[in-house]
Amino acid sequence: MKNTLKNTLIVILTITFTSCNFNNKTDKSPTAIYECPMHCEGDKTYDRPGSCPVCKMDLVPVAKKEKTEGEISDLSIYNLPSVWTTQNNEKIELKVLRGDVLVMVMIYTSCQTACPRLAADMRNIEKQIPEDKKENVTLVLVSIDPETDTPERLAAFAKENRMDSEKWVLLRGSEADTREFAAVLAVNYKRISPLDFSHSNIISVFNQEGELAYQQEGLSVSNKETIAKINELVN
Repeated sequence: MKNTLKNTLIVILTITFTSCNFNNKTDKSPTAIYECPMHCEGDKTYDRPGSCPVCKMDLVPVAKKEKTEGEISDLSIYNLPSVWTTQNNEKIELKVLRGDVLVMVMIYTSCQTACPRLAADMRNIEKQIPEDKKENVTLVLVSIDPETDTPERLAAFAKENRMDSEKWVLLRGSEADTREFAAVLAVNYKRISPLDFSHSNIISVFNQEGELAYQQEGLSVSNKETIAKINELVN
């Protein structure tokens, strides 16, 4: 649907531009259409430059040129400038994960209700990935409670939950970066007590270029389609 809309707009703009040239009307040009690069509001577009009201990223023209080889797509999370800390206390940008299919969830380690089930869902997904494909998949947990989830706490959580192989990456960032990233993933969360949050239960799959490919929503739901998408992307 998104590609169809973009292609239609490109055709319309091309026809308009050609018509203007034919009639020698050099003072007229097609109005540029802009959209959020992360599509936070679906297919919503704007008639002038600005920033997305959700993720605050700059709007980009819909009729944008094709990316060249090696260039990061406008739809990629690797455009985000945020710096994160891993469970090994290493500072990284998300783009260091480029090249792998990412399976990602946002949780907090002190959660006693939904998060243990999300962690179990992530382990179950890992278990179902064929052995010859696992080296091309990275499983990522992003904390929504960076104040509590220090690198030491993330490392302990990884060990407790059998997530201590090199294919598991646990991240914490600043409050602002965490909130921005949650908006990109359409994950809502809110502190409801000093120790607890309410939050969305979404597992996201990104392709090798950091573009969102699929989302699984709910707890202990069938992950058949998630596994199928991971296998498709790795292939």
